[in-house]
Amino acid sequence: MPGIQQMMKRRKTVVAVGLGLSFLLGTVMNLFYIPGFDHHHQARDHGVRFHQERQQQTARDSRLHVGEPVGTESVFAQGGRSDTSETQRDLQLQIRQRFDEVVRYRRHGGSPADPVPPLERRRLMDLEPGERSWNNPAPGSDGTKDRPQIPSSGSLQDFTAALRDSNRTRVPLGCSSLDNVTEVRYLGSGYTKAVYRAALNRSFSVALKSVDFGGHDMESCVRQYGSVGDCYRLASFKLLKEMSLMERLQHPNVLTLYGYCYQETNDIADTVTAITELGRPLEMISLLQTPWEQRFRICLSLVRLLHFLAHSPLGSVSLLDFRPRQFVLVGEELKVTDLDDASTEEVSCTSLTPDRCTITFPARNFSLPCHRGHCEGINEKRNLYNAYRFFFTYLLPHSGPPALRPLLDQIVNATGELNWGIDQTLIQMEKILQLYKTGRYLQNNTHTHTADYRGLLDVSVAGEDYRCWPSYQHDSCLLSVFSLQEAVSVCESHAHCKAFVLTNQTTWTGHRLVCFKSGSSRLSPASGRVTYVRVGS
Repeated sequence: MPGIQQMMKRRKTVVAVGLGLSFLLGTVMNLFYIPGFDHHHQARDHGVRFHQERQQQTARDSRLHVGEPVGTESVFAQGGRSDTSETQRDLQLQIRQRFDEVVRYRRHGGSPADPVPPLERRRLMDLEPGERSWNNPAPGSDGTKDRPQIPSSGSLQDFTAALRDSNRTRVPLGCSSLDNVTEVRYLGSGYTKAVYRAALNRSFSVALKSVDFGGHDMESCVRQYGSVGDCYRLASFKLLKEMSLMERLQHPNVLTLYGYCYQETNDIADTVTAITELGRPLEMISLLQTPWEQRFRICLSLVRLLHFLAHSPLGSVSLLDFRPRQFVLVGEELKVTDLDDASTEEVSCTSLTPDRCTITFPARNFSLPCHRGHCEGINEKRNLYNAYRFFFTYLLPHSGPPALRPLLDQIVNATGELNWGIDQTLIQMEKILQLYKTGRYLQNNTHTHTADYRGLLDVSVAGEDYRCWPSYQHDSCLLSVFSLQEAVSVCESHAHCKAFVLTNQTTWTGHRLVCFKSGSSRLSPASGRVTYVRVGS
C-alpha cells in the first residue's frame, strides 16, 4: 500500500508539472504568435507579417479575394470544394450578402441596386481603378514617391497632417508602413475582431484590427460549416465594412482610418488588418468619478456625433450596437470605434403595418409615425435614446453647476421621452457650452462673501490638501473655476478650505484649475501661481 500511494503521488506530481509546462508554453506561444502577427527574418530582421498558424492552412486551400465578380469562379465559391450542400449554399449566400453591403457603402451607401464596376469588385479596399497601390507600384518606380512617411520624430499633429495630405490622393498607410512596427500589445477582442496596440518607427502608436480566429464569429461559423477559409471570408467583410464606413464618415468623433495591410503571399492567407487611430477604452466607473466638465465634454462629443450620423453623406446611420465599449477616448474626445454593426437601412412601413415603427428597449417602447413608406426618424431616435440610457443619465446632470442643472435636467428628460430630436438636443448642448465658457451661468449668483482673502503672487502652498468630489486629482481638491469670485464661493462652501492656489493650467473650456487647501502654514515659491489666504472668519 505505501508503494502504491507513493506511485500515485508521483503521478499527480508529474501531471501537475505537465499542466504547468503546458500553461507556460501556451502563454509563450500567445506572445509570439498573436493572431495576425508573426516576426519574420527572411526579408527584414524586424519586419512583421500578419498571420496565424490557421491562416497558413487557409492560404493553401482557400484564398480571400475580396470583391471579384460574382460567379461560379468568384470569391463566393472558392476553396476547391465541390460541396453544394444546403449548409454550404447558406454560407455562400451570407458571404454574398455581406459583400454586397460593403460594396454599397464603398460606392454610395445607397440601395442594393447600385451598380458596381468589375474593377472595383476586384479589391474593395484597393485604390480607385487606374491608381497604383504601394504594394503594386508603376513599372520602374519604387512606390515611395507619394507614400506618406512615418516621421522618426515629431508630433501626432504633424503625422495626421501628412495623412490628410496623402488621403487627397487616396493613398493610405499600407503593409510597408508596418515593417518597423514594435511594442505590439494585445488590447482586447469582441465577437469578430481582435485589437492590438503597436508603435510605428518607435514614435507613433496606432491600433491594429484584424479578424480574431479564436473569436465567437469564427468559432461558431467553423463549427457549423467546417470551412475556415469561407468563415474567415465572412468575418472579414465585417472588418471591411467598418473600414469603408470610416472612410466615408470622416468626422472628429469617428475614429480615423490611417490605412490597411492586405497580404497576398504564398505562405499566408489574404488577411486584412486595419490601421487606425489609437484610443483608450471608455471606463464608465472611472468617468463617474471625473469632474463634470469632462463628463459634459463626452456627452457633447456624443451629441455632435449623432447629429452628424443623422445627416451623414450616406443618409441616417444607426449604431445598432451602442454599448460604451464601442467608443474610445482620444485625448479627451469621444470617438466611435466599432462601425461593423452600423446600418443606414430605414424600416419600411404602411398604414396597415404600424407595428413595424415600434422601437423596443428593455425599459420601454416608442411608436413612431409612418411617413412616405418609412418609419420617420427611426435611426436618429434609436441612437438618441441609447445615448440617454447609456450616457446622459449617468454623466450629464450630476455635480454640474447649480445654475445649469435645470437645463441639464431638461435635456435628460426630453431625450428620455424622445420629445426632442437630435437637432434640438445639439442646440441645447451648445447653448450650455456657451453659458459655461463665457461665465454667464454665474450672473445670477447671489452668494455673499463671508471673509476677506489676501493674495500672494508667485507663491503656492505645499501639502495641506484635503479631498473633495469630483476633483481632477484624487488625493487633493483640484477644481476648475471661471473667475476669482467663483473660486471664493467654492472655498466658502467647503468646511475645510482656508486657502486656494490659482494654477497656470486651464481646461478645454478655458476655466482655470484651482487647488483648494486646508491651511497656509507651508508657503513656498511657485512661479506663475497666486495663492489666496483667508484672513477673516
